[in-house]
Amino acid sequence: MTDLDVEWPSDLRELRTELTRFMMSYKFATDEMMTKVNILKEEFSAIHDYSPIEHVSHRLKSPEGILKKANRKGYPLDLDGIRENIQDIAGIRITCSFISDTYRVLEMLTSQRDITVLQVKDYIENPKPNGYKSLHLIVAIPVFMSDRVQPVTVEVQIRTVAMDFWASLEHKIFYKYDGAVPPALVGELKEAADVANRLDVDMERLHDQVVSLGASSDAPSARATQPTQHGVDGAAPFPLPRSLLEAFMAKAV
Repeated sequence: MTDLDVEWPSDLRELRTELTRFMMSYKFATDEMMTKVNILKEEFSAIHDYSPIEHVSHRLKSPEGILKKANRKGYPLDLDGIRENIQDIAGIRITCSFISDTYRVLEMLTSQRDITVLQVKDYIENPKPNGYKSLHLIVAIPVFMSDRVQPVTVEVQIRTVAMDFWASLEHKIFYKYDGAVPPALVGELKEAADVANRLDVDMERLHDQVVSLGASSDAPSARATQPTQHGVDGAAPFPLPRSLLEAFMAKAV
């Protein structure tokens, strides 16, 4: 027992323990989702010609941020009420090369048996009025603690690189003006969103044309040259020389 434990009243010590357990459950849920996404990314990099996942990042709201949101929204200030009402405490963001990749990743994640899909919002098919595009999911995954199995919600955003660039810029501008963005700037942001969408569509069309012409078999495509921790996509992470493969085939005959 620390000096701090001695000085604090028992009810504060209990609250500290429960809040720590609460925050750790969301950290563990984030870790699990990151593992799931990175497994998909690494598998595609090793087995297929490309990975639909360019980059993945995560974030966890601070206790102060959670309390501020609960106060702003008028939610009950207890852990059960916060868990039920605030579903973006843990967040994962996945960026992809092409629009079709975002739906492919969506399908791969939502088909996993231990992921419960609570909500899907398709802002790619139905953009927000300001031009924002992304796939938003709220999922629940089981977190195995020492004394319980706790279902924990995680917000997942899936978007293209162009969508992510636009969203990051819009976010900075929104906070710079404290939400009161000048109308002229709002209009320019909407035009930029339209440009980003045309870029997404054109780049995927060009890629599909290259693949259909068979050029991808002669030269590595953009999808097939994404750097990974193992080097270049398409290169197996384990040494598999021809002699070893032939030995396997000989044993199988």
